[in-house]
Amino acid sequence: MLSSTLTKRAVATLTRRNASSITAVHGRQIIDSRGNPTVEVDITTSDGLFRASCPSGASTGIYEAVEIRDGGSTYMGKGVMTAVKNVNEVLGPALIGMDPTAQEAIDEKMFALDGTPNKGKLGANAILGISLAASKAGAGAKKVPLYQHYADLAGNTVTPMTLPVPCFNVINGGEHAGNKLAFQEFFVIPTGASSFPHAMEIGCEVFHNLKAVIKAKFGGDATLIGDEGGFAPPCDVESGLAMLMEAIEKAGHTSKCTVGLDVAASEFKVPDKNFYDLDFKSAEGEKDASLMISGDDLLAFYSKISSDYPIVTIEDPFDQDDWANWSKITAALGEKIQIVGDDLTVTNPDKIAEAIEKKACNCLLLKVNQIGSITESIRAVQDSKRAGWGVMTSHRSGETEDDYIADLAVGLCTGEIKTGAPCRGERTSKYNQLLRIDESLGNGTYVGPGFRTPNWMA
Repeated sequence: MLSSTLTKRAVATLTRRNASSITAVHGRQIIDSRGNPTVEVDITTSDGLFRASCPSGASTGIYEAVEIRDGGSTYMGKGVMTAVKNVNEVLGPALIGMDPTAQEAIDEKMFALDGTPNKGKLGANAILGISLAASKAGAGAKKVPLYQHYADLAGNTVTPMTLPVPCFNVINGGEHAGNKLAFQEFFVIPTGASSFPHAMEIGCEVFHNLKAVIKAKFGGDATLIGDEGGFAPPCDVESGLAMLMEAIEKAGHTSKCTVGLDVAASEFKVPDKNFYDLDFKSAEGEKDASLMISGDDLLAFYSKISSDYPIVTIEDPFDQDDWANWSKITAALGEKIQIVGDDLTVTNPDKIAEAIEKKACNCLLLKVNQIGSITESIRAVQDSKRAGWGVMTSHRSGETEDDYIADLAVGLCTGEIKTGAPCRGERTSKYNQLLRIDESLGNGTYVGPGFRTPNWMA
């Protein structure tokens, strides 16, 4: 018995000696895809250097965690040197010596140092940069791929792992483009593809055919691209959907594609009234009065277009505080169509719980910078899956070349991912990482039409 105890102690001691530990944390300011500063963090451990960077949104919910900007004139007030200082002088030093595989302990240490409910003291962009880099360091310490580390952290033991359906944002409007189109994103979704590489092939072919369709209708200037790589033609919602379907047909993929929308309706809700201004980009005096519609009329419009087109997902159909209309659309269309909460839920477990109680949506949009840590993001996914919701992993309009969301989508078995058009390096970096993961898995499963209920539902 004593010999057995000594052996266990010896093994434990050896394990501690060989365990990885954080030896340095360094933050810096880099530039994102919109030409704005963002935070990048390097974490050094006994296993090497691990780097991560933070995205940033243009269409942001008011309940998101706070990213700290410097103000002043430098970078038009959007510098992040204050957040970088918080990484280098406050958060980083407190993590020296910690085990990088202990993701929750690392994140909780940072929450305690910040001490606010929305990370407003030290900045979600400071905390998230470290949290992301730590997750990569944790995978490095375990000598496993990042997607496997995320699966381990979440308790996902289901095999084979699942590759998500890509939702290609190929027409841009809203805050992501300079046209008058109110709805922010139009997706082509290859639900009928046989594999993830096949889905990429379909998405790219539809993208190129759409360019030709738009050019024929509006000329070459209309094929200029928006923040997320999609085209920004001078169209309305229905003509945009019609062009998308024409491109799908010309590419020969009608039987393999469905479509979706990110409305981002919080951007054009009329304050204190049950009205939405679909001409919100026009100046006062130039607005089309027929495009000022009630919440009930907007719901009727969603019902109409979902009957006319193969729409399978609608994101942010109403304002982030318009709970009544959210509950109405989920009751009316939620069985047939996925109703995705982005500004409504902001990847926040408290907001998700409220949405579950009110039956306001049936899918979470997973954006880690909305909540500011890997630990909270995993909890948000677990809570959503336990409620029977789908989960769509998402990029932000202001992105970097960091491709961690590809691993997150696979490790957490989210079933679907949106990361822009197959255009612009900060978008294709994620798709290319998914192609690498698919190759490395060998026997990975493509979720296809079952994207709302993939094989791990927590």
